[in-house]
Amino acid sequence: MFGISERRACRVLGQSRNTQQRVLRRGAGDAELMERMRVLALQHPRYGYRMIRGRLMGEGWRVNPKRVYRLWREAGLKVRRVARKRPRPGDGANACHVRKPEYAHHVWTYDITSDETAEGRGLKFLVVIDEFTRRCLAIEVGRSMTSKQVLRVLEEQVRVHGAPGAMRSDNGPEFIAKRVKAWLEQSGVETLYIEPGSPWQNGYVESFNSRFEEEFLSQELFRGREEAAGLAERYRVEYNEVRPHSSLGYKTPARYAAECAVPNVASAPAALRPSPTPPDGGRKKKETPTALPF
Repeated sequence: MFGISERRACRVLGQSRNTQQRVLRRGAGDAELMERMRVLALQHPRYGYRMIRGRLMGEGWRVNPKRVYRLWREAGLKVRRVARKRPRPGDGANACHVRKPEYAHHVWTYDITSDETAEGRGLKFLVVIDEFTRRCLAIEVGRSMTSKQVLRVLEEQVRVHGAPGAMRSDNGPEFIAKRVKAWLEQSGVETLYIEPGSPWQNGYVESFNSRFEEEFLSQELFRGREEAAGLAERYRVEYNEVRPHSSLGYKTPARYAAECAVPNVASAPAALRPSPTPPDGGRKKKETPTALPF
């Protein structure tokens, strides 16, 4: 119009060409503005209405803070809260290679692994292992696994085997629940929580889980929870009584546990060892009178 280019005019006025070419949105309806606010809030869940207004202004919307706040409230938008991470119990001193089991039922360990049915519905498997003998004491199957279910399984196993000296686990919510910790304390069972994010510190149950996955879960297709529970129990029995375990000298956990239950006489204190039986069965020999010289 004036015979000069837009580039030169912007240079003379000190204005950005992007600003010059931006098309302002005048008189936009509330519905359109609210929809754009929803999109921005979804993309940036930590933005408040002031930050959203700043983004709108950068896009060319002419809106005042009061209008943005009103639409923000009407749309039910909120800044998403970030839950603070609470410190979880756990210590490397509780790792299985540090606090080793010394006898049967000295330390139990438990963990939860997951799978699904043929219909895609989730399944949870709670496994309980005696670390010293490697025996699988229980496999509980459920659609979910709560601290209440965990406690019920522990009570059942304690009624059968007696209470262990300690329970080793990760920091799963089912294991650090107040009701579980209180019951273990009342039962005189020490809790050994491993460090968060350190599954190798719970090596006994992790080893079982890998075998359980390879030999059972990956081989079966479950039609429901009941079928999964029945098949899992069959695997548990086979694992304990049939399957040899390399770390036990290729003995089964059941056989190794039976051998551990038999006292080793040779290693017992001298006062507790039975007296050796003489070759004649302990019968006293008759003494032959010595001939007198004449």
